[in-house]
Amino acid sequence: MGRVYYVSKNVGLGMLVLATIALATIIALSIAYDKERAKNRGKPENEATDSTSMPTPLTTPSTPKEPWDHYRLPDSLVPVSYNVTLWPRLRPNADGMYLFTGYSAVIFSCVKETDLIIIHSNKLNLTNFYGHHAKLSGLGDATAPTIQKTWLVVKTHYLVLQLRSALAVGASYVLHTEFQGELADDLEGFYRSEYTEDGVKKVVATSQMQATYARKTFPCFDEPAMKAVFTVTIIHDQGTVALSNGREIDSVIDGMPLRVTTFEPTERMSTYLLAFIVSDFVNIQSTQNSNLLIRIWARRKAIEDRQGDYALNVTGPILQFYEHYYNATYPLSKSDQIALPDFNAGAMENWGLVTYRETALLYDPIMSSTGNKERITTVIAHELAHMWFGNLVTLQWWNDLWLNEGFASYVEYLGADYAEPTWNIKDQIILYDVHKVFAVDALASSHPLSRREEEVNTPAQISEMFNTISYSKGAAVLRMLSEFLTEPVFAKGLSSYLNTFAFGNTVYTDLWDHLQQAVKNTPGMHIPHTVHNIMNRWTLQMGFPVVTIDTRTGSITQKHFLLDPDSESVLPNPGNAHIQMRVSGEDWVLANTNVSGYFRVNYDLDNWDRLLSLLNTNHQALSIINRAQIIDDAFNLARAKIINTTLALRTSKYLAKERDYIPWESALRNLDYYILMFDRTEVYGALQLYLKKQIQPLFEYFKTITANWTKVPTGHTDRYNQINAIGIACSMGVDGCRELIKSWYRQWMESPHHNPIHPNLKTTVYCSAIAFGGVEEWDFAWRMFKNATLASEAVRLRSAMACTKVPWLLNRYLEYTLDPTKIRKQDATSTIQYIARNVVGMPLAWNFVRARWSYIFQHYGRGSFSFSNLVNGITKRFSTDFELQELKKFKEDNLHVGFGSATLALEQAIEKTTANIKWVTENKAHVLKWFTEEST
Repeated sequence: MGRVYYVSKNVGLGMLVLATIALATIIALSIAYDKERAKNRGKPENEATDSTSMPTPLTTPSTPKEPWDHYRLPDSLVPVSYNVTLWPRLRPNADGMYLFTGYSAVIFSCVKETDLIIIHSNKLNLTNFYGHHAKLSGLGDATAPTIQKTWLVVKTHYLVLQLRSALAVGASYVLHTEFQGELADDLEGFYRSEYTEDGVKKVVATSQMQATYARKTFPCFDEPAMKAVFTVTIIHDQGTVALSNGREIDSVIDGMPLRVTTFEPTERMSTYLLAFIVSDFVNIQSTQNSNLLIRIWARRKAIEDRQGDYALNVTGPILQFYEHYYNATYPLSKSDQIALPDFNAGAMENWGLVTYRETALLYDPIMSSTGNKERITTVIAHELAHMWFGNLVTLQWWNDLWLNEGFASYVEYLGADYAEPTWNIKDQIILYDVHKVFAVDALASSHPLSRREEEVNTPAQISEMFNTISYSKGAAVLRMLSEFLTEPVFAKGLSSYLNTFAFGNTVYTDLWDHLQQAVKNTPGMHIPHTVHNIMNRWTLQMGFPVVTIDTRTGSITQKHFLLDPDSESVLPNPGNAHIQMRVSGEDWVLANTNVSGYFRVNYDLDNWDRLLSLLNTNHQALSIINRAQIIDDAFNLARAKIINTTLALRTSKYLAKERDYIPWESALRNLDYYILMFDRTEVYGALQLYLKKQIQPLFEYFKTITANWTKVPTGHTDRYNQINAIGIACSMGVDGCRELIKSWYRQWMESPHHNPIHPNLKTTVYCSAIAFGGVEEWDFAWRMFKNATLASEAVRLRSAMACTKVPWLLNRYLEYTLDPTKIRKQDATSTIQYIARNVVGMPLAWNFVRARWSYIFQHYGRGSFSFSNLVNGITKRFSTDFELQELKKFKEDNLHVGFGSATLALEQAIEKTTANIKWVTENKAHVLKWFTEEST
């Protein structure tokens, strides 16, 4: 469907309204922004957005005085190239430790006179060179000054060299270091991953450098703008293979039982994109365009079971799509992708050697689900998008991370759609990104996409940038920009940007410059403001607007949307537009079709009634996306007290007739808030009866089209909706559902080697059967989990075991999360979240985390991108004053420990709990009355 607005019985008016509202909204926001700028006239532009910035705790009580006390490197030295040799030991030493040793020679140029060399080094034991931690030599005609002294700064991760005289501006030097580090199992830097195959324990040396862990592997200028060329050599055991960013050019057998593998020099690149791996993995491969080598690496058993085939099949087409989309050839000679048993992130876009969790790369044609296949496709598309956007052209500093991750989060849908065109996957950005980030960006504690450089300094602050705002809001506003400019113009500007800044660094405004040039060079293309002026409203301010259309008067207004209306808006006064949007009779207005704009829409009550009437009589007159939008907007407008709660609930009444996934999923996500708020109260019984009534027709529909559950729906999203139908039906007590679940699980327990449950349904069936069962069902799942050879199957079982209603089982499971021999470190915090999602498990998980916060933070929270999810997950249900006081006390009691990358998440948890308390107090009686009346 094209970019049109609907006005029933008046298509012409509808098409006119599209352009008018889209522009009016952006213009209105421009007016609001300009008012704020006027207040800050005379200040630098980056200071004019102070009111929209997230407050950041000071890292020290006073401004650092010495260069090595700052977290940012001085700008006096610039790296040119590195020669790095690493030798990981895959067997423990006499003390039971796994170590690696290495050597590095970095050539750097002096661009400003200085008698200091400051380079990152963290947790490395440096070899002593004649009393110093390093050796310095001149290059060419340059003579190296004598080193006066060297020391390490633990807080800022520096090796500092004080020289007896200054380096010469324009001259180049070589800094030599030799070092030893621990190949720990902490999932950071150069680390150790373990797995068992055929009863034999195997060890893999692998890496994760983003964001600040390259310095934990070798001394380096570890900032994204400090690009250099890297020549890597890896010493490793015979019988293992070594991989790095470049293609291997030489592998020799030393006199010892070792191999020495050297790799081609990399392109000019950032340290955070480096990768080093030693394993006994094997690969499958193909060649694209006769010269690009594409390989998928994994455990031998996984490759033999053909779990890498699907990833190999889609990688070539996705790379081809991006070459065409970017109008730029893939810049490297090979594309390696590897599935790791232990990996903290979902995947990492290391240039030429992308690392993945096994669940994000491996697909078993028999045991994996449709959801597993989609995840693999979208994650591959996301990471390969970075090969150009992020790797070839890299942002100057982490404050603009949103553009890197937001862009990849947007175009992953385009790449996946090209690889799997029948899935219609581009629509799902509404659920997975737009609606998802609306929930976060509607908080007063949200923050702008782009933050000032000085606000993002410490490793914890950098890690905190890897959040929903950066990924999902970034994707949403870039999608909006692409829709506004049109995709061809957007792609043209993007291509110009990438080709201009190849192998360099940029700030986000460089992209706006090239998009503006693309607009200028497109005949007939005109926008009322520059790309800069339009996008500043969306990137330099937090939050988003709600646009209100009054079809009785024809007026359109907008204001900052906040979930808690009592929160104080930090944005300027609302803007108004005077476009006539008056309709009468049965005509209706629906704005923001395809949800291409990043805003919510409200209407006068008459128009809401007309839209609800349309849903109940002819819901297919509206697109699938817009049905989902009406539901999501209404429920969130009600939470913000803009419309009443019963109006929002009325949007769910038509669902008994709905058969499509996206509207159902939108409704269930919003009703899930009601479940979380009320599943410990008397409201829950009436809510169950209502949802049972609404889900029953969908359950019966899928029972019929699957021939009594013996077949699989043909449509991609129909398969997801079947999962919803069974999961909700069983939770709400639909006749026959629980018996069906129990029988499937019982059959599997009786014959463990023959699982009768379809992969698409396993997550739901496992969880429900364990919830309905007891110790026997749980212990069976644990045995299957320990024996699972497919990572996605292990994940399903790990989440399902959190569904039990038996408290002692949940407490035992919580203890397992801190034992890496039972639950891998990468999975510890997510398992605690699964338990907290269970109404019985929530208080147990909360007590567990409070009692062990120091240990959990020390072992799982330092710098982890996903650590904030733990706080979010545990506090989802908090809705009483007692829970709010507990949360505040938890914060106070642990200030001395710290919260790292979960600092903002904790503030948001307090804000959300406060809002929940107000909402429950004001709405509980109305909600109970409505569900009671509608469930009969």
